[in-house]
Amino acid sequence: MKGVVRLGKKGKLSPRYVGPYEFLERVINVTYELRLPSELALVYPVFHVFMLKKCIGDPESILPIEGLAVDENVSYEEVPVEILDLQVKKYRFKEVASTKFVWRNNLVEGATWEAEADMISRYPHLFVYYG
Repeated sequence: MKGVVRLGKKGKLSPRYVGPYEFLERVINVTYELRLPSELALVYPVFHVFMLKKCIGDPESILPIEGLAVDENVSYEEVPVEILDLQVKKYRFKEVASTKFVWRNNLVEGATWEAEADMISRYPHLFVYYG
């Protein structure tokens, strides 16, 4: 289930990079200080080179920072934006409904399948049924 994602935590569904940001200075041989926006004021601005990626200008690899609210514990919550598809898997004795969601700050390629019952309880405004 997708929920709270920590910045810097490597996970299959969490964003790999945000930015691009300007280099301010080289602190040591392998660390750089970046100019971060005010939304990331809680994040320490010095990073090791293995955490940085050269910006080549590929718009698919850049995650926009607008609308990304970082908490005091340096985390943010992903919110589903749109439902792409619905499916029902039939097992031997029951049926399980799944829904494919597009998440805020992710591309359509990053959409995930989630259990419909759990998502209805968390985000009822996304489910509109016609009776």
